[in-house]
Amino acid sequence: MLEVENLSAGYDGLQVLWDVSLRVRTGEFVALLGPNGAGKSTALRVIAGLLRPTAGSVKFAGNSLAGLRPAEISRAGIRLITEDSNLFLAMSVYENLLLGAYTLRHRKRIDERMEMAFALFPVLKERRKQLAGTLSGGERKMLGLARALMARPKLFLVDEPSLGLAPRIMMSVFEALQSMNRQGMTVVLVEQNVNATLSIANRAYLLERGRIVLEGESGVLRNNTQIQESYLGLS
Repeated sequence: MLEVENLSAGYDGLQVLWDVSLRVRTGEFVALLGPNGAGKSTALRVIAGLLRPTAGSVKFAGNSLAGLRPAEISRAGIRLITEDSNLFLAMSVYENLLLGAYTLRHRKRIDERMEMAFALFPVLKERRKQLAGTLSGGERKMLGLARALMARPKLFLVDEPSLGLAPRIMMSVFEALQSMNRQGMTVVLVEQNVNATLSIANRAYLLERGRIVLEGESGVLRNNTQIQESYLGLS
């Protein structure tokens, strides 16, 4: 589904990514792991069209994304859920979800997606009349995911969903992502929490200083000495 080849990118003349290549197959749950500043979020921004690469290519479903605007990439079936979810805080939970379905024309389909979102995140159904700005941090993360779900994208790009969350809430968000993947949705997750992420992802890439230094099946990476010593606190 997603092919990234020899990608290099940066900001204001400062290079952040060097020759990054990765593959994501349809229906996979793939993670981009690494410390803060490794270039994980930058990679997602390039894929979503928010940042132009200085070298390399990105293909989605066999088609190049070069030159496409973010809105065009979104319509192609890619959704980026950022750290802050970019919610409309002065609007209700229900209204935010409706905005996620703005490309849909049939009311029945919108209602079906709404019920799917509420089934995945029951707390949002309870809070559907509540303003998004009054939700807790964890509930905002859930609303960001649910709003993206309304469009039924082919590929979810999820950036640091655990940031600032208590462990219990974090695991609820991770379980929701896993459930979305089990329903057939392809997920690329950027995370610093290596242990929790490897427990739910199929495969992972480890970025350090803008380069991929390790890749493989999650179970294999959990037993890797470098991962255990540097990220899992094992020796």
